Parts: sequence; C-alpha cells; structure tokens
Amino acid sequence: MKVSKYLVPANTRLRLTECDPDDTGEFKNRDAADAALEDYRKRLFELQELLYAEDKHALLVVLQGVDAGGKDGTIRHIFAGVNPQGCQVHSFKEPAGEETQHDHLWRVHQATPKRGMIGVFNRSHYEEVLVVRVHRQISQRVLTQRFQQINAFERMLAENGTTLLKFFLHISKEEQRERLQARLDHPRKYWKVSPSDITERKYWDDYRKAYEDVFYQSSARHAPWYVIPANKKWFRNVLISKILVETLQGLKMRYPKPQFVKELKVK
Repeated sequence: MKVSKYLVPANTRLRLTECDPDDTGEFKNRDAADAALEDYRKRLFELQELLYAEDKHALLVVLQGVDAGGKDGTIRHIFAGVNPQGCQVHSFKEPAGEETQHDHLWRVHQATPKRGMIGVFNRSHYEEVLVVRVHRQISQRVLTQRFQQINAFERMLAENGTTLLKFFLHISKEEQRERLQARLDHPRKYWKVSPSDITERKYWDDYRKAYEDVFYQSSARHAPWYVIPANKKWFRNVLISKILVETLQGLKMRYPKPQFVKELKVK
C-alpha cells in the first residue's frame, strides 16, 4: 500500500468529493488490517524509544476532521502501545481567558513537543482558518494573514527538528449522521454530543470547501497533509500507523554512543 496515494501534494487543488471515504486500500477486511496494525504498533513503540534516546527530533501529529470524524478513536487505537512518558496529547477548543489576549498561535506553540517527544493535536491551529471562516467571523485579509503565519510557524518548527504530519479524517455526511445518532442512543456516549454538532451539519459543504483551501494553502513537503479515508475505522488506523512508521524510519535515527567504556562492570 503506497501512502503517497493519500498525500496532498504542495500547491494542489484537491476535491474531497473525488476522495472515497470508504476506500480500504489493499485490505479486504478488518482482520487483515488489524493484523497489520499490531505490527505497526510494535514498530512505533520501538521507534518512539529511539526518538527519545537520540533526542534530536520531535514528531507533531495534527488530527483534523468534522465532528464524530474519529479523532479520539485514532488516538486511542494508534498510540495505545507507546510509552505515555514520551507522548503528549493536546485538545484545542474555542480560545478562552488569556488565550484570547494573544495571537492565534500563542497557545499552540506552547503545546508543541520538545525533542525526543511525540505530540498529538486533537484539532489544532487550523480551527482558526476553518470555523471562523465558515461562520464569516474574519475577513479575507485576516484569513490570508493567518495562512501566511501558519506556514511560517510550521516551517520554523521543521527547521528546528520537528517533523509534522497532518491528517484529515475524511468521512461521509451519512457516516457522520450514523455516528452522531449512535452516540445519542447510547447511555454512556450521549454526553459527547452537543447541539452544535447537529446544527453544524448544515454547513457541511462550507467546511468541505474550507478544508480544500487549507490543503491548497498549507500542504508542504516539510508539513504535508494526508486525506485519510475514515468511514472504516480499521483502515483509518492502519493507514495512519503506516505513515507514522515510515516517516520515523525515514529520519535515520541512531542510538547515541555510550558515554563510558563498554567493559565497565557493575559491582
């Protein structure tokens, strides 16, 4: 399975209507995908340890998508086997308090992972060019500025040792309806649904166009966007895991040399 199929090349106008959210690549069923996922989890654990030991790189994983798109589930299934001391998850909600007194990237920069760590953003700085745009809360001039600032911010991170991977979890409108209804019908999950999750559905096409512009404006070699077919959760998990593993392997990391003579004996 070539992950490049799901990569948004830089300066490319991608249409989400041409991307199949039911795609499962080379996998015909969940059992085959789950077996591959287990192998990727083990490899990810090994690579995380190497990332921490070498202490030269950081990995930032950005997860974006519509409500019920699967961001929480992605985090649970893919990062279940990593060392929690080396992985930090941050969720970004509507700015509040001191956050509103700073630029839109202030709170985000504070949450970026330090070298040796994996950072996961459940939603991210891209909310500031999505929600506010769909609801016409910013001007075109400010929107343009924010894209320029985001691109400069991500380039700065990359130039200082952070590898960025940005994933859009692509589900259909019907799949979202079924997931939201399932939450409402479940006594232990209905609390996860808010009235805004329902009302935002009427902006579906507006969000689609906004995301397409995000990909065009901000997918770059040093900070690529991947559109992940996510109607089938099991394929979502195995595809993202494969991308993570291949990216970390591409860093050519090495364990540091010992700081003492190997023949040293513990008495």
